Amino acid sequence: MTERSEYKELSWQGLWKNNPGLVQLLGLCPLLAVTNTLTNAIGLGLATLLVLVCSNATVSAIRKWVPKEVRIPIFVLIIAAFVTCVQLLMNAFTFGLYQSLGIFLPLIVTNCAIIGRAEAYASKNPVKQASFDGLMMGLGFAFVLMTLGAIREILGQGTLFDGAELLLGDWATVLRIEIFSFDSKFLLAILPPGAFIAMGFLIAAKNSIDTRIADKQPKPEKSKTIERVRVNFEG
Repeated sequence: MTERSEYKELSWQGLWKNNPGLVQLLGLCPLLAVTNTLTNAIGLGLATLLVLVCSNATVSAIRKWVPKEVRIPIFVLIIAAFVTCVQLLMNAFTFGLYQSLGIFLPLIVTNCAIIGRAEAYASKNPVKQASFDGLMMGLGFAFVLMTLGAIREILGQGTLFDGAELLLGDWATVLRIEIFSFDSKFLLAILPPGAFIAMGFLIAAKNSIDTRIADKQPKPEKSKTIERVRVNFEG
């Protein structure tokens, strides 16, 4: 496999075919709990993306010196170090969003999507490919977060980018879009049960698209079998 085709395959795997949110169903705890607004989804998506890229690169760089018997604890320590850095940065520069994400920000340490990529890919491949794999997996996860966050915010509040100033500063209040107004919020969309329902529709939509793509692919022709003629001499 050439380098270009390898990067193309990594992109396809991370963004669609092996998406950590829609296919592997990893990291569902923050994915379903935090995505009640698009702003929260973007914040958590960017944090997860940064941790994925940095942890994959670090695990790949030290893979030859890590004993197999203790590799998982070492991977967790590496991920925890980068999550702490992201947590401190968000506490310093986006304190409102840091408070909004709450416990789900440090819980990135236990996100199976991150430790899974460290174990399955980064620990077996060079730094360049491992970093790119982390980038694509992170983008795929962030895409699911943002799609789910947008759907839930529109259905629950009738808005988009509500609270964008928590992530981007006071100037971002102009980004808030009111699509339609409610007398009261649609609680089912905002609360976790609505997240499960919306996630189910997203998975169904992806599976439907995959089925249609597969149906359009040319099917290999079946090889023709020559029937043997049997002569019955009895009777």
